[in-house]
Amino acid sequence: MDKLFSRPAGVVFASTIGTAIGITSTIVAILGLVLVPIADEFNLPRSSISLVFFILAICSALIYPVIGALADKYGARLVIIIGHLCFVASLFAVSLARNIGEFYIAFVFVGLSGSVLGPILFTKIIAGWFDRYRGFFLGIISGVGYGMGSTLMPIFAVFVLSGHTWRTTYQAIAILVLVVGFPAIFFFLRNPPNPLPPKTHMRLKGVAEIPGLTLLEAAKTRAFWMVLLSISICSGSMLAVFIHIVPILMDRGLPVAEATSVLSTFALFTVFGQIGTGFLLDQFRRPNLIAPFFFIPVIGLPLLIYASGTPLLLISGALMGLGMGTEFGLLPFCLSRYFGLKAYGRISGLVYGIIALTNGFFPVLMDVVFDLRGNYSGAINVIIGVMVVGTALIALLPSFTTVSRLYLEPAKKAQETT
Repeated sequence: MDKLFSRPAGVVFASTIGTAIGITSTIVAILGLVLVPIADEFNLPRSSISLVFFILAICSALIYPVIGALADKYGARLVIIIGHLCFVASLFAVSLARNIGEFYIAFVFVGLSGSVLGPILFTKIIAGWFDRYRGFFLGIISGVGYGMGSTLMPIFAVFVLSGHTWRTTYQAIAILVLVVGFPAIFFFLRNPPNPLPPKTHMRLKGVAEIPGLTLLEAAKTRAFWMVLLSISICSGSMLAVFIHIVPILMDRGLPVAEATSVLSTFALFTVFGQIGTGFLLDQFRRPNLIAPFFFIPVIGLPLLIYASGTPLLLISGALMGLGMGTEFGLLPFCLSRYFGLKAYGRISGLVYGIIALTNGFFPVLMDVVFDLRGNYSGAINVIIGVMVVGTALIALLPSFTTVSRLYLEPAKKAQETT
């Protein structure tokens, strides 16, 4: 019982709540619900409203490296608290937009502040608190957090929207984010203790060093570029499919309810993929063993286009969800194991920033292919090829190199020779 209320348990709880109230659930998951009333009020095509996805991607790419560096310098908890309050204010600002220009400006602030509640800072904290079960808890906060938020927030939004305007809906979401998020973050979230006992820290020039690589040192490794390339292209591809599942299936003549059930299956198995990936990595510590899970969507994608019958389509959604969950689950574990925690914020900030761009750009490319060809089959075929390339890169990843081997041992030898 004591462990249930321990400080690490509180950190996991707060981090899970923090991810659950972030951009994914409060913006991405509900924009489709408010898209039509917003477009009607501003008298604009729907594409003008959905452009905010690209705005969010650009803002995330720009701010991720900044918040990562701030977290390395001042601690992640302080950055999260300030970002959370700014995010609440930006959600209110969306509800006050009088025209499309103000709407876009409000979403710039949503993207900048909401990115603080994204994956970088919470995974930094969890990686610092946990070593043996790091992968499992990284999977919990991401899988359960995003899954819970993306499931419950649309239900809340529909409830409010049924009797009020889209503006009131955003105001209600802002209040919910404040009331649910702030107490959990303020009272339970804590920066991790020193990752190693004080006696094991290497002191260089009289300064205690947290073990790990700098951003420049990490960028010189083969693993850095292999992880960045594989996950950026694979996550961008699978997110594009996730966004387009409903129109793909409706174009095939399926009713919206059946198409939505496939989408829900996709989202549910993303949670399983993240938690399962973390558990496997904790047990085996070999990233190339995860490669088959990157290949699983290659089986599910053709089913999405050619399969008939609900059971096969649900299997397609499950396979693709496992694949996308594996991608999201593998990334923070790889960054912390390959490069340590010394500059985790800066390293993950750069990596997640680039991935944010691919996640924002690939869905647009998919629509471009549709406009040119009149269907999504060509885009799906390209994505299958991309997933094969990503699988090969994961299969070729080197074994996790410990911080001791990369940094502590060379530092210790250098100290002994001085």
